[in-house]
Amino acid sequence: MAEQEAQYTVDELAVRAGVTVRTVRFYAGRNLLPPPRLRGRVGLYGPVHLARLELIRELQALGFTLAAVERHLQRIPHDASAEDLALQRALLTPWVAETREEVELHELSRRAGRQLDEDTIEQLVSLGVLERTDGTGFTLLNPTLLANGLEIIDLGMPPEMLHAAKKVVERHVVAMAAELQELFEDNVLRPYVEQGRKAGDRERVRQITDKLKPVTIQALVSGFERAVNHTLRRKVSGS
Repeated sequence: MAEQEAQYTVDELAVRAGVTVRTVRFYAGRNLLPPPRLRGRVGLYGPVHLARLELIRELQALGFTLAAVERHLQRIPHDASAEDLALQRALLTPWVAETREEVELHELSRRAGRQLDEDTIEQLVSLGVLERTDGTGFTLLNPTLLANGLEIIDLGMPPEMLHAAKKVVERHVVAMAAELQELFEDNVLRPYVEQGRKAGDRERVRQITDKLKPVTIQALVSGFERAVNHTLRRKVSGS
């Protein structure tokens, strides 16, 4: 490994990465980390090792299994720099802030201002406001939508319609996400890789990623609003 500006012992690396020494050695044994540079009998680690550990933690936070983490890292060249690994993390950063909360039924009822029965819980699940967890708890996917979901339920919307509406939304947004990701890979990531991962291009890709997120989300919201208005006008005019 080339000389790095910063060098850490395995204990120092573990502290900086927020993991245990045992975890560092485990990942090294799985070939997820390159070997350290030896100074006598002491192994020294650098920014690349730290960046790889941070990337592993990011992948695990996103729900990747160890096998999936290994597959992802196998696609990253062993000589990838710390900056390249940081870009990988930036590409994986969620588009919106995580707002999920783990709550028990009594806390959910307290926030709702009333005791929630099983039918109401099931309709909140159908709306995508809640998910059931193992045991007696729930995951509140977006706390700000709880009140809106309860208002819709109070209006007497048929549960079958709520479930079907959620499926329609999920089907279309998954398809859009896949197509948009393919466009991004073809027009931004692939040229970056083919041109040799230049430092200047790396920063440009990171900035593009950051700017695309809010613009794309707003475009989807605005496009959906226009589509609904257009559909209503066609329905009223009979055209």
